[in-house]
Amino acid sequence: MKVLVTGGAGFIGSHVCRHLLAEGHALTIIDDFNDFYDPALKRANIASLGSGAVLREGDLREATFVESVVAEGTFDTIIHLAARAGVRPSLLDPQLYIDTNITGTHNLLASARKAGVKRFVFASSSSVYGLSKVVPFAEDLPLPQTLSPYAATKLAGEQLCGNYAHLYGMRVVCLRFFTVYGPGQRPDLAIHKFTKAIHEGKSIPQFGDGSTRRDYTYIDDIVQGVAGALTYGGPSFDIFNLGENQTTTLSELIVEIENALGKKAVIEHLPEQQGDMPLTAADISKARRLLGYDPRTPVREGIPKFVEWYLSRQ
Repeated sequence: MKVLVTGGAGFIGSHVCRHLLAEGHALTIIDDFNDFYDPALKRANIASLGSGAVLREGDLREATFVESVVAEGTFDTIIHLAARAGVRPSLLDPQLYIDTNITGTHNLLASARKAGVKRFVFASSSSVYGLSKVVPFAEDLPLPQTLSPYAATKLAGEQLCGNYAHLYGMRVVCLRFFTVYGPGQRPDLAIHKFTKAIHEGKSIPQFGDGSTRRDYTYIDDIVQGVAGALTYGGPSFDIFNLGENQTTTLSELIVEIENALGKKAVIEHLPEQQGDMPLTAADISKARRLLGYDPRTPVREGIPKFVEWYLSRQ
């Protein structure tokens, strides 16, 4: 299979690309190596893939560039992982998120349609559920209100995907990722930041009283779900949650990191952060049934694996 992966130099993207190469697929990667975090880390991710992938460096906001890559590649599938990520940064520069996550997604969909790409996999987010009171979150829940520009752009991306599936017969699978972590995790994310700070004896910021809960999902399980989407033969447009099917409070997460490091955290207590969801919890029964999704790494096992990776790089 010929596959185009956007954002293939990033955390999730590089793991997905590694899996695709191991499975023998022909792989092309688009990444712009922006400075949201150190581009050198992304360059290292690409280098770790070896010579098996073709890299096309560029910005999805540039429609001509996107169209040329997609047209030349004659791809069977596009896996669209590239995005401006993060709830809190989106509050500071919502226009950047709109331009990248909405316009960039549309450029890719339009190019895919023109080139006759048959399958499109879109990385969405648990943030689309906003303040939903029905727990765990199922894919058919009404979504009347998101809490951040980032979440709004992900929901808009899903809607665009639905448009293209309905109007042009493209098979589109949207995957709602729930707080992904593991080796190679972005340094701006909580687990990585907390591990670094505790290891170095520095304080960590705890927003709120520590009772917020997240469905933390280990990267290997996410890759498994993405792989399942590549062969899904159901409706032309469908949405799936990819989570671990259990929740962990912020306080519990800190304890798990402390235990893995063998060090106590110095906690700086801060007010709750605007845009943060108080709870994420995935109903993964649909993904289990239709994608063969079977997450196998709970937090109590995944955090020690992440910490081991982190310490190996110090």
